[in-house]
Amino acid sequence: MPAKVSLDKQILLRYLGVEVVLVGKKQKYHTHRITCQMVTCLSHADPALHGFKGLLDRVEQLKKEVENVHVLDQFTNPANPDAHFRWTGPEIWKDTAGKVDIFVAASGSGGSITGAGRYLKTKSPSVKVICVEPTESPVISGGEPAFHNILGIGPGFVPEILYRSQIDEIVTVTTQEAMDMARRLAREEGLLVGISSGANVAACLKVAARDENKGKMIVTMFSSGAERYLNSELFAQVKEECVNINMTF
Repeated sequence: MPAKVSLDKQILLRYLGVEVVLVGKKQKYHTHRITCQMVTCLSHADPALHGFKGLLDRVEQLKKEVENVHVLDQFTNPANPDAHFRWTGPEIWKDTAGKVDIFVAASGSGGSITGAGRYLKTKSPSVKVICVEPTESPVISGGEPAFHNILGIGPGFVPEILYRSQIDEIVTVTTQEAMDMARRLAREEGLLVGISSGANVAACLKVAARDENKGKMIVTMFSSGAERYLNSELFAQVKEECVNINMTF
């Protein structure tokens, strides 16, 4: 997995007995306390910028070295968007009673926005599908890949399964906007969501602020819970506060 993936996810995998191979630039939290293997990114590009690309290169290498390997590969496997076409899309349509006007979703592998978006457009071609990507790395928009900290989206390349022709618009969100919104959702709504979920809502508010979207139903997704990011920048301030509180006892 990319080295920038949260420490919490690395710990969970190790707890399940998985051998963790980190690809890309070393992070400050990579210590001897976690048995991980650090390898050099095989991409010619800067591994700090292209952790996912380095990951895929490493997987290709392992396929040649290890026997009886089957790679699911969420970036190319059509079963990924198909699952969202068969379940996520219909769930959104049913829960909104078919009244959804705009579907907003960030693109990581591209599976959710492709599958759910395709289903919603088959039900109502007028549904607008909006893709969210990091301002720092607007690759789908035609920009250059670069480092960002909205974990789980913006892999630095356009995934094979991403069906760009059905995307009506792309909205970019900065890492800071995504984290601020994730924290706001926790404080104001009691929703413990991850960084990419914060990005989705930040994008929704930008879209909802337009006059032409007044009264329209905007739907998005929360792809992960905040518990996966306790050791990330998302929790840095409250973590420091808790440490300081404990030091007073």
